[in-house]
Amino acid sequence: MPRFDSLPAWLAWQETLHPQKIDLGLERAAAVADRMGLLQPDYGVITIAGTNGKGSSVALLAAILSAAGYRVGSYTSPHLLRYNERISICGHLATDGELCRAFECVDQSRGQETLSYFEFGTLAALYLFAAVDLDITLLEVGMGGRLDAVNIIDPDAALVTSIDIDHSAWLGADRETIGHEKAGIFRRGRPAICSDPEPPASLEKTAADLGARWFSLGQQFSCTLTGAAWNWQGPDSCYRQLPPPALAGVQQFDNAAGVLMALESLHERFPVQRQAIEQGLRSVTLPGRFQVLPGVLDVILDVAHNPASGRRLAQTLEEVPAGGRTWLVLGMLKDKDVAAFMESLVHTVDHWCLASLDVERGLPAVELRKMLPPGVSDAHDFPSVAAACRYARSHAAAGDRVVVCGSFITVAEAMACHV
Repeated sequence: MPRFDSLPAWLAWQETLHPQKIDLGLERAAAVADRMGLLQPDYGVITIAGTNGKGSSVALLAAILSAAGYRVGSYTSPHLLRYNERISICGHLATDGELCRAFECVDQSRGQETLSYFEFGTLAALYLFAAVDLDITLLEVGMGGRLDAVNIIDPDAALVTSIDIDHSAWLGADRETIGHEKAGIFRRGRPAICSDPEPPASLEKTAADLGARWFSLGQQFSCTLTGAAWNWQGPDSCYRQLPPPALAGVQQFDNAAGVLMALESLHERFPVQRQAIEQGLRSVTLPGRFQVLPGVLDVILDVAHNPASGRRLAQTLEEVPAGGRTWLVLGMLKDKDVAAFMESLVHTVDHWCLASLDVERGLPAVELRKMLPPGVSDAHDFPSVAAACRYARSHAAAGDRVVVCGSFITVAEAMACHV
């Protein structure tokens, strides 16, 4: 008999199974994966790590590879509204029934081994991928890279997006240390790609130490904007006058450039024609990344939650100015650099609506207020994201906009209340 018969019951139990919610390391997941026969997949694998831009890069890869006719699986985290969002197979989210069956198989295979919530989900994703005839899978690192559960699988190509300070308690307090952790997904003789235009030196050094084939934006490949289009140059091919990615923000060109380098590096096994690249760039979507909900008021949802993503959000807001004022609904977690994140947005926000997040790591609004940059006077506290959203919408005028950010949890709560 299965341990549970519903997805919520499985997930609630997984939260309590392992003594630590975050416990980086490969031994537990690798041992169970070996018992399940998952460590040597028949499909191709691209693993994606980075501080910001991982989700966008996975979405771009999936859109282009699917347009090229390949059967694509993707594993991402965290989710916004439903756990099912984490596992996509050929464009379809895993169903509750599929997830429950996968969890049961993981549970039966683990013996006495306790697994973290993320490890359980990673093994379930690999089980589901192995059960269907996929061509290639995209594995997004949850945290870091070297000791992240997805790193039990040897990728055919590894892509590292932009690097900045985040999760310092686990990954280190500087870009060089963090870069070394991210570079742990590189493999000897295989492509190691970085789409950060100014990567920490530790990335290239680790690639060299491992004997990986290093490709860096601005060195082995490049992208240049040409008005409404852009050009990409790689070691063996060049694309001119490509359509811009259908994801907002100038950083998406760097993400797209890294994606094209990953595809070129695997061209012999997975050839992709220009038509598929254009189709993927035009059709890609990703909820919660400068997602604009049009209406009398524009509502912008963005999961930005660290200083680097805050700066990119501010830049995108400046590139798309509001006709009126900008109202910010902000909820954050206590382990983030909250003060620096707020500082990155101070010049683009007119009214601050500070929301408490009712989760273990959530910051109360009153604590957010204490970290506001000097000079901010128009700020209000709210017990929830929903209450903050209601206030912003009811007090904003036509032409104003409401920006919701600070955490995946903040954006998810806004989505749930149909902001």
